[in-house]
Amino acid sequence: MHRNHTPTPEHPSPSFFVARHLGAGAPELEQMRRAVEASTLEPLAGPAGLAGDDHEGLELPPAGSERELLEELRRIAAENRVVTSMIGLGYHDTITPAVLRRSILENPAWYTAYTPYQAEISQGRLEALLVFQTLVADLTGLPVANASLLDESTAVVEAMLMCQRALPGRRRFVVDRDCLPQTIAVLGTRARPLGVELVVADLDDGLPEVEDAFGIVVQYPGASGRLPEIAPLLDAAHGRGWRAVVAADPLALTLLTPPGELGADVVVGSMQRFGMPLGFGGPHAGYLATTAQLERSVPGRIVGVSRDSAGNRALQLALQTREQHIRRERATSNICTAEVLPAVVAAMFAVHHGPEGLATIAERVHGFASRLACELEGIGHEVLHDRFFDTIEVRLGTGSAGEVLRAALELGINLRAVGDDVVAVACDETTTRRDLDRVVAAFGQGTPGDRTVLEPDGAAAALAAVGRFADLPRRTGPFLTHEAFHRYRSEAALTRLLRRLSDLDLALDRTMIPLGSCTMKLNAAIEMEPISWPELAQLHPFAPASQTEGTRRIIADLAEWLGRLTGFEAVSLQPNAGSQGELAGLLAIRSYHLANGEPGRDVCLVPSSAHGTNPASATLAGMRVVVVACDASGNVDLEDLDAKLAGHRDDLAALMITYPSTSGVYEPAIRTICERVHEAGGQVYLDGANFNALAGFVRPGSLGADASHLNLHKTFCIPHGGGGPGVGPVAVKAHLAPYLPNHPLRDDAGPPTGPGPFTGAPFGSAGILVIPWAYIRLMGSDGLRLATQAAVLAANYLAEQLAPFYPVLYRGEDGHVAHECIVDLRPFAKSAGIHAEDVAKRLIDYGFHAPTMHFPVAGTLMIEPTESESLEELDRFVQALVSIRAEIEDVAMGELPRDDNPLRHAPHTAEELAGEWAHPYSRERAAYPLASMRASEGFVKYWPPVKRVDVAYGDRHLCCAFPRVEDVEAGAAMTQALR
Repeated sequence: MHRNHTPTPEHPSPSFFVARHLGAGAPELEQMRRAVEASTLEPLAGPAGLAGDDHEGLELPPAGSERELLEELRRIAAENRVVTSMIGLGYHDTITPAVLRRSILENPAWYTAYTPYQAEISQGRLEALLVFQTLVADLTGLPVANASLLDESTAVVEAMLMCQRALPGRRRFVVDRDCLPQTIAVLGTRARPLGVELVVADLDDGLPEVEDAFGIVVQYPGASGRLPEIAPLLDAAHGRGWRAVVAADPLALTLLTPPGELGADVVVGSMQRFGMPLGFGGPHAGYLATTAQLERSVPGRIVGVSRDSAGNRALQLALQTREQHIRRERATSNICTAEVLPAVVAAMFAVHHGPEGLATIAERVHGFASRLACELEGIGHEVLHDRFFDTIEVRLGTGSAGEVLRAALELGINLRAVGDDVVAVACDETTTRRDLDRVVAAFGQGTPGDRTVLEPDGAAAALAAVGRFADLPRRTGPFLTHEAFHRYRSEAALTRLLRRLSDLDLALDRTMIPLGSCTMKLNAAIEMEPISWPELAQLHPFAPASQTEGTRRIIADLAEWLGRLTGFEAVSLQPNAGSQGELAGLLAIRSYHLANGEPGRDVCLVPSSAHGTNPASATLAGMRVVVVACDASGNVDLEDLDAKLAGHRDDLAALMITYPSTSGVYEPAIRTICERVHEAGGQVYLDGANFNALAGFVRPGSLGADASHLNLHKTFCIPHGGGGPGVGPVAVKAHLAPYLPNHPLRDDAGPPTGPGPFTGAPFGSAGILVIPWAYIRLMGSDGLRLATQAAVLAANYLAEQLAPFYPVLYRGEDGHVAHECIVDLRPFAKSAGIHAEDVAKRLIDYGFHAPTMHFPVAGTLMIEPTESESLEELDRFVQALVSIRAEIEDVAMGELPRDDNPLRHAPHTAEELAGEWAHPYSRERAAYPLASMRASEGFVKYWPPVKRVDVAYGDRHLCCAFPRVEDVEAGAAMTQALR
């Protein structure tokens, strides 16, 4: 379709980038405007009187061209100084194989995919995540692993909560003093509102005498590098009836005895060093593995092996809704996401190297650390620990830690001081002999290049030379024995595997993903390009501030721009998911009430239509959730709100409200609601998940909200990546600013009065913040306004086109919807025996990802097209749903049987169509229900790899890893892994 962006009074000439970001040009926008009978687009951006002049004075930088953007970013990136960081503390440099960078991180088939809630069109990424879970299970020695968590520190928090759930009523958790300092701090942040007391102790002296404890966590190896004897600790903990958590380095686990074999109940950690760049702290995939006894308590997402309706093997998300979406205020975790893209990289890093390659990397890392220990002892320094993996602590014979750090920095090395006379040095996959030369020189012996620290490259020779420092408790059996870790060693094989897996899926590079509440817009390649630049990707999160000025400028710019767009005075970019942003905002509110001497204000009002994470986050913030009813229009019931406010005037902490509402309309009484909550002494938390319907028009801060989070993976173009990474910054009014997140290792990460960190890294997933920075820089104020107009207009266009065929549940007072519309399929259950799931699966046959099902109303589809989609694509989607409506009518009229029709048997696979056919409808109707789907019309047919997945079967027979085999070479009985 011809796209013309001829300027009009309503549509000023957009920049070239803005014109390409929008799916529809000015003529198409005008055609849609006429279709929805709107005089202008302005009223569609909110009820009359709400928008007003609120968008004036945003003071964002003007829209730039792509070339200007890259030039500006090059200048900013040059302000960083990339040196060799041997700091450790859970972050290590790694080598991302080029085949993984090009085929996964830079491939829209992977980074534009959505969370695999529709299993039939997600078999590729589910298979990759099953590889990840198998990798984690094998390394840890535990049978159950999930599909990743947000980072290591938050994974330890989730493990703590799991232990407490297993032993309800107990309130103390014992923490090894040698755990990562950022993890101890995050544990403190999360434990306090729940009334959990941390007991931080030196576990070298054994378990402390603690009553009412439910578990321990030990670092393996510790932050100091020391490799503790954990088996006696775990046995002692079990002897007291406690649960035992081990935070373990996965690369070390290729050599060490797995913690699961030593008695750990839960093992957690970070997969960062399996191919993901440092990125100034993220995004990185945390991992969690546990015993079969605790599998039903695992937080987040688990990929399970199930079967489809034809009895064939199929994968699904198992137990996926047990927390936020069902338990809500009774939830024990607010995690609703994962770090899928980094997890896929980690999985394929293991596939690329295989167990032998991973062990070789680990041996080399340990060999370098061991030889360095010998060298430093040889020149008069004391190595503090005999057993370590990659990190040593060295007490100086002469000089000070500061002097050594300065000398090392002059030689291009970052080290870490531990007090005045101890220096820590961490080796990693990228460490070279020259690096060790420079470290020895920094400790006061010689100059770089005057010695050969490690003459042979071979790991065995390296270890043979280091004497007592080579003593590790070794793993004894094979690991990663499944053929997935042995079959794809050549680049040709691995490239084809990644292509084959991506071909199994539907992502935005193929078709519109019209998911309500999820804002799936296409992520521009120009925004993604800088994330792999070494100047941005190779920064350690605890590197000196003088080395990170460019990245911190990007962070400061983005925080300032988001503050201007939202109308809030302070923004923290630390939360690395929307759920974490919610929790940070609610804890800021809780801290505010405590500081004002009102500890009794602990009630959080949550509308019944809210996202499931809302009540879950409130619960984890130590608040009591009280549900507020919604009226027939999908808005907050003001009478019920008044009743709840009157009943909780003395203990009200906050109201959480989503605006525009989850019902897809602009809440007309939003200002009134905020005023009434304030009059009752509470604060207003505005869920910003739907900010794509506000950006450039309405600032939440001007509506009366006190705090809000934004989903940068929605409105601001961070790609969903199959279910992560995401960023959920929290923005607050000035009176809540003192209670934003901070960090013990970075003074500039937040206010000193804050509650503590919410993630391990000071600025969360800083490595991808350049994406929304670039998006705002390319769009400018006018571009963001135009994007909002186009997104809301597209939703209204779909509502009008579909209304003659499906009931549209909610509309605003002006008859319009906001950014999404909800179509009601419940009438068809009675008339034709057709349910929302049948329509969702039938859409796959038409080449579409289904909209959001059953939320916020069971039996409905919630549709959000976003501004990325062209009128042609919107019409194609309408045509598909109209055709499906005709199929429903055929069933209702008896022309097709209720139990044997294209909807009930959808989706249809190519294998099915090639076999015997006994249905009363034709093969052609099954696969090509529209003439426009023919290849002659330019349509490329998507064939789902499996039929409808039996979710109940997968939940009843939970299997979340590939079957283990003892001998991969004799694996004739192995189940085929990646077909």
